[in-house]
Amino acid sequence: MRKSTKIIFVETATVELIPAIVEEYAAKYTSPEDELLRGINAETYASHAQPHMLSGHVQGQFLSMISQMLQPRRILEIGTFTGYSALCLAKGLLKDGLLHTIELREADGAVSQANFNRSIDREKIILHVGNALQIIPTLQETWDLVFIDADKVSYMEYFNLVLPSVRPGGVILADNVLFHGQVLEEPVTTKNGKAMQSFNEMVLQDERVEQVLLTIRDGLLMIRKK
Repeated sequence: MRKSTKIIFVETATVELIPAIVEEYAAKYTSPEDELLRGINAETYASHAQPHMLSGHVQGQFLSMISQMLQPRRILEIGTFTGYSALCLAKGLLKDGLLHTIELREADGAVSQANFNRSIDREKIILHVGNALQIIPTLQETWDLVFIDADKVSYMEYFNLVLPSVRPGGVILADNVLFHGQVLEEPVTTKNGKAMQSFNEMVLQDERVEQVLLTIRDGLLMIRKK
């Protein structure tokens, strides 16, 4: 029987999702952030109570590259935070492309919109503030790329809600699927850890998709609709 494990890195009030030395090494060999993203990163860590929720340099560059490879016409992001990941994803949009991003909290939505207004892609990004489960059905789009990074207990609902509107060959990216290592515990005991474990198991059993779990930052599940 495997012994119970707990892999959660914490430094005082700051959550360390992976060892800092690994993140620093990865960042060293990753293309640098542009000036706007670098500023948003710094501003978020200087002023937000939960800055670890930011996608950050390495994951942000991954999102940018995936988007540039897919060249999507329509992107859906569930969970805007301060706008960093949306700006990364927008880099791959076609000329007539649009990115819809949904943020529950009005304060974070206001910060995001201000950041979008500073971007050359500002006309391609549409911010919705409110409950994603209510907003998504009102968006009559076919999605090429979806990024899920919101409340963990709703991941299964988000997935099942958006998958029918994802084109064949389209990609869903789900963030935090390792959730601070809590999914590795046996048994999994926390609410969010249980939610992410259930989500990972559900996707694994879904024959409509194929997937790979990437150990980028807090875990990123790349899901491709068949």
